[in-house]
Formats: sequence, structure tokens, C-alpha cells
Amino acid sequence: MGDPRQIRRKYDTPKHPWREERLEKEKVILADYSLKNKKEIWKMQSVLKRYSNQAKRLANADTEQAKKEKGQLIDRLFKYGLVKKGSDIDDVLSLTIENILDRRLQTLVYKAGMANTPKQARQFIVHGHVFICDKKVSIPSYLVPVSEESHIGFKEGSNLIGKFGKKEDEEKKGKKIEVKKESRNERVKEEEPKKEGKSEKEGKPKTKRATKKKEIKENDKG
Repeated sequence: MGDPRQIRRKYDTPKHPWREERLEKEKVILADYSLKNKKEIWKMQSVLKRYSNQAKRLANADTEQAKKEKGQLIDRLFKYGLVKKGSDIDDVLSLTIENILDRRLQTLVYKAGMANTPKQARQFIVHGHVFICDKKVSIPSYLVPVSEESHIGFKEGSNLIGKFGKKEDEEKKGKKIEVKKESRNERVKEEEPKKEGKSEKEGKPKTKRATKKKEIKENDKG
């Protein structure tokens, strides 16, 4: 048996761990995109850094190979919707970390209205409910090409179809119906004793007043 292969880390950590500006920015990004930890930010920053470094290297090159690589870089970024067709190297250098994060599957599932929150979108993806072109994708950080964006959806026959899901909608409707029935029953119960009290009062004979009037008439006659 050979030695197990050492897995190479695919992202770079910050050179200085306690920069206040960077920490505040990362805190905002974590909250806005509901990321699990800062490793997900660093991974997307590494992707952005790779593109920007390649753009810097090709910016001042005039060879045929450099022109070919420029076109390939623009086409690759256009494929993910990061730049427009026919963009220049300056457009590549102006990309930000937010542009990369907006192309993640988790963000697109939330923006498509398939989940109520980015956190719920992540849960749906990790649990295997989200499909792209009939293929299950369980990686929230998957960068979605523009050609696949319209094919994002839940599995056919899933109970999660719609913004709130079939089950949640049915439960909400059932609860509303139950609440209405309970309120009606309570109103009927409250009205029944009132009606009974009125009927009892109306049906009671007026014995005292009638006897008094008879006694007065007899005394007058006597």
C-alpha cells in the first residue's frame, strides 16, 4: 500500500488575520449570503484572484497567444454571466467578490423564489432537493453557467414546489380552515345561552303583578 494522497487546499487564507476592514466586510458578506463559514468567502476570492491575475498577465501582451488567451478568458467569464460579450480586460479587473457570489447555486435558488431565505436555499441543496437539467446538485457553492440557470428546479413530484412548498401551503390552509371553524363554533356556543335566557324570560307567567291587580279590584268592590 502506498501513502495516502495529500489533498491540496484550493484556496488562500488572508495574509494578516486581524485586519479590521476585512473582518467587517467578511461579516457583512456572511450575513447577506448566509454562508456557512469564511472558507466559502476565501474560495470565491481565490476564484476571483485567479481570473484577475490572468487578466493582469495578459493586459500588456501583444502576441498571438496572448490574444487567444484573452478571448478564452472573456468567453469563460461570459459563460458564467460575469462579463458581457465583447468585454475587455479592464472589465475582468473590475469584478468583485459579490459578482462571484451572485453566481453560486445557493444565491440563485433564493433569488428564483424557490426558498424563503438563503439559509433555507442552502438546506434544500445540501439535502438533495435541487436539480439542474435533471441532475442532482448538492453543492451550494457550485457556480452556475447562464445556460443552466433556467433549468434549476426541484425534483419532479417534490413537495417543495413553489415558494413555501406544497406541504406548508396545505398545512397553512388547513390551519386557517380549522381556526375559522373553531371561531364559528365558539360564536354559536356564546349565542345559544343568550337565546335560552331570553326565551325563559318571555315564557315566565306574570303571577305577582296579576294577583296584586285582582286583590285591588276585589277590595274596591268590597
